[in-house]
Amino acid sequence: MPDLTSLLGFALVALTMVLTPGPNMIYLISRSITQGPMAGIISLGGVALGFVFYMLCAALGITALLFAVPFAYDALRLAGAAYLMWLAWQALKPNGRSPFQVRELAVDPPRKLFAMGLFTNLLNPKAAMLYLALLPQFIDPAHGSVLTQSLALGFTQIAISVSVNALIALAAGSIALFLGTRPGWLLVQRWLMGTVLAGLAVRMALETKRA
Repeated sequence: MPDLTSLLGFALVALTMVLTPGPNMIYLISRSITQGPMAGIISLGGVALGFVFYMLCAALGITALLFAVPFAYDALRLAGAAYLMWLAWQALKPNGRSPFQVRELAVDPPRKLFAMGLFTNLLNPKAAMLYLALLPQFIDPAHGSVLTQSLALGFTQIAISVSVNALIALAAGSIALFLGTRPGWLLVQRWLMGTVLAGLAVRMALETKRA
């Protein structure tokens, strides 16, 4: 097991990262507002499974193989960049809506909600890069099995991410109500989110594979 200092340090980094808006948070907020908090929680289950997949790949050394195959990495990276750009366009296009704005959507069954949450997370190569680049910094072979430490740290990150995103999904309606009665804040939020997403998409698209 990792020592307490490493575990707490990793938990702090994980908390900071989950509080930064990204595709997972945007999707969960949108789904919670349009179909209710329970739909957001079900979607979060898919997101969590995506984290488990990437975490296990990193812990077992499979993620390193993905990054060693240029075409596999590039396909995932470009797909993620395209998805981010699509989200940015949805926010910035004329008469576009903020993810916090309530809008009517077709009601999806639980199986589809779960699958869409999983798909959203798997299309984000930053999830794989998170575990590949971050986990080794908090692992010390002197404290026992590297695999055990990787799993402990990985599940810590997943627990923090799921807890924070669950609270956000449950509070999405209240946030939407607050912004809905303040059009100025809603416009600022929409443009800020769209600009950040577009910047992330461009950065991801231009990012080269790590040596």
